[in-house]
Amino acid sequence: MVFVFELVMKRWSLFRLVFLLALGGALPGRAQSRAKHWDGPGNPLKRLLRTDSARFGSVLRHPDAYRVQILYTRIRRDARGRPHFRRYGYRLRPREYFYPASTVKLPTAVVALAKLRGLRPAGPDSLTRETPLRIDSAFAGQTPVLVDRSAPLRQPTIGNYIRKVLLVSDNDAFNRLYEFVGQGPLNDQLRQHGLGRTRIIHRLAVGDAEPASRHTNPFAFFADTTAREPFYHQPAAFNAGPLPRLRATGYRLGRAHLAGGQRVAEPLDFSAKNAFPLSDQQRVLRAILFPAAVPRRQRFGALRPADYAFLRQYLWLPPGQSNFPRYDPVAYPGAYAKFLLAGGAGQLPAGVRSYNKIGQAYGFLIDNAYLTNEAAGVEFLLSAVVYVNANGVLNDDQYEYDTVGLPFLRELGQAVYEQELARASRRSRRASPVRP
Repeated sequence: MVFVFELVMKRWSLFRLVFLLALGGALPGRAQSRAKHWDGPGNPLKRLLRTDSARFGSVLRHPDAYRVQILYTRIRRDARGRPHFRRYGYRLRPREYFYPASTVKLPTAVVALAKLRGLRPAGPDSLTRETPLRIDSAFAGQTPVLVDRSAPLRQPTIGNYIRKVLLVSDNDAFNRLYEFVGQGPLNDQLRQHGLGRTRIIHRLAVGDAEPASRHTNPFAFFADTTAREPFYHQPAAFNAGPLPRLRATGYRLGRAHLAGGQRVAEPLDFSAKNAFPLSDQQRVLRAILFPAAVPRRQRFGALRPADYAFLRQYLWLPPGQSNFPRYDPVAYPGAYAKFLLAGGAGQLPAGVRSYNKIGQAYGFLIDNAYLTNEAAGVEFLLSAVVYVNANGVLNDDQYEYDTVGLPFLRELGQAVYEQELARASRRSRRASPVRP
């Protein structure tokens, strides 16, 4: 009887496996994570890169040295205009560390907006992203803010900090959002939204490290620009809890680095730095652009339609078209901070919008983008990272951004865009893409 029972159970398990696969169901454990993107022989991304390999120079001849990772998501609209996604990866390695640089600013901006929605201390309309605020200091290294000359009324606001983060990737603006949310709550929110490998634990470009990174400034919000007393005060905060574990390997980079102007003949250790894997980056972008099409856990539920519209507007808007903050169109051309398809300079192709967030630091170049041409029927998600540091020295500012990294990302974006244009021209489209 035991033998018969075991035989029946084995057959049932086999049947269940085949049934799940037939339905496209995910298997538990490691099989489920592998099933998140298609990496098999029919992968169109790999086929494109292999077919057009000369276009990408030495980067794809030595992908491990350049630490290349690419995530490409095709979008198909059904008859009702609802998006369906199919992901394809090239050398996706969630455990391989890369420094995320400014890409961490996007989830921080989203969490800051969500926090505002949750506060509202004196009525439903009293605390908004345009409420004037002042920032004080309460720990060594902190700096106060009383005036923001880039804002319409010269008053700092959470909304203006988010604009500066999304338009030109302003570091100080990100630091203020980090201080508003707080180190502990920020990472709690990331974890609750399923971003288990992501951690944002320090400010940018100010040498922030423990214990200062755990301390965040006091904020005071005012009813208007003439008010003397705040109607809402957020005291200084300290994160006493453990930091999120770095779930990555290879976080000691290079063969040497500069520290205090001196060369240190050993790798630079990133174990106390931020982390934001490529798949998590694209997940956040999808949650902003297509909230109804992602699992409920991945949605930023506190956000309202106006919040999503605000984020989408400044994810694509060229800095020169912004009224506040105002930027010189010559210094900030139309494709500024658009690495994929444009290489960070010049213009995107006519009709194309890039809703994106880039990162650039320590030899890493990253772009996480949704690219769309509504008139041509094209829309897709493309995220990529490349590491350009031929001499292996960190902090010497000798990186091949302009000669290797940006040309690679430009060509990658153009190749995928051309492929999508060809696909759009071949198929009979039943519904026009819906602009986010």
